[in-house]
Amino acid sequence: MTGGAASPWLLAARPKTLAASLAPVMLGTAMAAAFSPRPISLGLAALALASSLCIQIGTNLVNDAADFKKGADTAARIGPVRVTQSGLLHARHVMWGAAAFFALAVLLGIPLVLAGGVPIVVIGLLSIVAGYAYTTGPFPLAYLGLGEVFVLLFYGFAAVKGMAYVLTGTGLWPWADVAALQVGLQSSALLAVNNTRDVEGDVLAGKRTLSVRCGVRFARVEIAALVAAPYLLGIAWAAAGRPWAAALPLLTLPIAARLVRGVWNEPPSRKYNLFLAQTALLQVVFCLLAAIGLVTR
Repeated sequence: MTGGAASPWLLAARPKTLAASLAPVMLGTAMAAAFSPRPISLGLAALALASSLCIQIGTNLVNDAADFKKGADTAARIGPVRVTQSGLLHARHVMWGAAAFFALAVLLGIPLVLAGGVPIVVIGLLSIVAGYAYTTGPFPLAYLGLGEVFVLLFYGFAAVKGMAYVLTGTGLWPWADVAALQVGLQSSALLAVNNTRDVEGDVLAGKRTLSVRCGVRFARVEIAALVAAPYLLGIAWAAAGRPWAAALPLLTLPIAARLVRGVWNEPPSRKYNLFLAQTALLQVVFCLLAAIGLVTR
């Protein structure tokens, strides 16, 4: 993985976590197409995806450098390689890389602001500030046990409601909110699996995630609830006359069951890297099937 010049940056971008940016754009675009009073622009959806990916990569880069500086990433970590801790990249360079991705997100967001107006300015600026503040600054959210709240707000509500404003000019309540909850809860599950894997190292580093504050048993219940809730929310799509958006995601139940069973039976270890990949796969496939169901009559 580290043989090529670009590979450390690819590692730092954490591609396996980028489902959290892809999923809300897929489901948000389909939701807008299903309920919009006007035709939607797939070009704007593509720009929204690119901007969202840049914000997430920037956040991941800040996280890589900040966790090393705070002692959360050490040679004893059981998760994937972190480029700052392993010496592949200097922390200063990683932070400059984060700034570059945040700046690119702003540039990509200009057409989105022109289409969606003031709400997109607010969502975009708050997303960048929160991405930086997630692991650094005076109140690092991840270290205060607010990671799941951050993810639900920004990879759920901000991302999906932002898509609604860009593509339709309205917030599309309550349908955008249903989609936002489905996506945001799944992204929170991704973070909860990650934090449960790292619980021992986070205790030593003073990183007070929910898994640290409440214990591994609580974290397992949390993960199971976060995985299950989006299926229950599918009832709203059936009530809205989009039964396929509720039915098709049920095809992912075997993935969900295998994931929850694995987390419940295994202590935090390197095996959680597999569970993390399963959580990302579940989110992408679930949201893809829900999106297909939303545009199917």
